[in-house]
Amino acid sequence: MNKINNIVTTAVLFLTFLGQGFSQTNPVIEVFPKGTVLHGNINYANDTLQKHLLDIYLPQKASGKIPLVVFVHGGGWLVNDKYADIGYMKKTVSEIVSKGFALASIDYRFATQAVFPAQIQDCNRAVSFLVDNADTYGFDKDRIAVMGFSAGGHLASLMGLSKNNDIPEFFVPKTNKGFDFKAVVDFYGPAELILFPGANDAKSPEALLIGAPPLDRPDLAKMASPVTYVDENDPPFLIVHGENDDLVSPRQSQLLSSWLTVNGVENELIVVKDAPHFGEMFDVQDIRTKVIDFLQTHLQN
Repeated sequence: MNKINNIVTTAVLFLTFLGQGFSQTNPVIEVFPKGTVLHGNINYANDTLQKHLLDIYLPQKASGKIPLVVFVHGGGWLVNDKYADIGYMKKTVSEIVSKGFALASIDYRFATQAVFPAQIQDCNRAVSFLVDNADTYGFDKDRIAVMGFSAGGHLASLMGLSKNNDIPEFFVPKTNKGFDFKAVVDFYGPAELILFPGANDAKSPEALLIGAPPLDRPDLAKMASPVTYVDENDPPFLIVHGENDDLVSPRQSQLLSSWLTVNGVENELIVVKDAPHFGEMFDVQDIRTKVIDFLQTHLQN
């Protein structure tokens, strides 16, 4: 009897483990279309770090290899998780999946856990995992876009812009680099760390990110700034920023857009009238249509 009880207990624990990250524990699954297939809390680094997890959302009854959107959350490189930003972008993320895209939302280490380039290493490592397991989940590894918000917009831009530069420090050794990004959607992400008002403040988020005030270490600030890596071979960008953003100045996105334009890279900058740093003002129909059209143009056509 004890042996049977042990077997039952083991089975229950195993099923409980399998269920982690699914509908009973995922706080945003109800945002997605009914029937969305969720693979939750997958460790992409083969370790035990809570910040090395990702969630995969697949369209119901997807057939063939489907394009993938990698979703990078914001939070000043200091807070939040892979559910953040989905909560106020409900209709947009729902439509992404309903239009036939897979969405993978990733976690990465905070600056208080490890300074830059740990964050971009984590993001690229997550994509490496997704590419390595593309056949398992049904992704088309040749059709990948990245979308980020605030600090996640910074990392998404950095991922898209630096990939063709093959920066060794941005990758974990022996991980798969055999991927490219076909498009980048950047919501109000920092583009140039020196532009921040707190660039001389050791306690500012950007200083915590690189381990020093940007004005004290312009070399580190340059390495961590997306505009550093802009060239003519970069993927197309859709950039969205709030007119009244008091955390990340719209000038950050204006500068990125200008650098992309100067280098002949397709891009569009949308400045949302009266909008703050983040919120439901970005989940409106006209912006959502722009995002979906952009993704369909570069991943489905």
